[in-house]
Amino acid sequence: MRGAGKSTIGQLLAGRLKAPFLELDRMVEQQNGMSLTEIFEMFGQETFRRSERAALEASLAEHPSFVMATGGGIVAEPATYELLLTSCLTVWVRASPEEHMQRVMKQGDFRPMAKNTRAMDDLVSILRSREPLYSKADIVLDTAGKTPEESLDDLLARLSVPQLSAARRTA
Repeated sequence: MRGAGKSTIGQLLAGRLKAPFLELDRMVEQQNGMSLTEIFEMFGQETFRRSERAALEASLAEHPSFVMATGGGIVAEPATYELLLTSCLTVWVRASPEEHMQRVMKQGDFRPMAKNTRAMDDLVSILRSREPLYSKADIVLDTAGKTPEESLDDLLARLSVPQLSAARRTA
């Protein structure tokens, strides 16, 4: 979900591993020549999910290793999520609902709260409904109350576990 720290920690990890950092949503925007908002408004979620799958497949074909930040909704498309789970070492970057909201608003995005007095309730509901899917990730990284550097150190310590360090890719 937005605000967990996927992009921030992903960029730090990619730098440390000397691997490319990819953001799946940005790749979808580039493929379509328009913003995610425009894709959803003009073509709907189905077109977005097809483009998301195509961008993931292209990344897997093009890069022997990479660090990728995906949108939190990738779990909504079972086939794409299964491809991610089977092809990549996956990390669920999580935070408390309050931190999700604070981080998004700190980035200047007030849409979650705009004209929505139940925004926090909605966020909690989404997180709860997706938790069983997110929990399929190889690693759960809780970023609540941590700096990006502390979270990166935690993740790097977990990546050195023998059965995980043999993984071909990190996503």
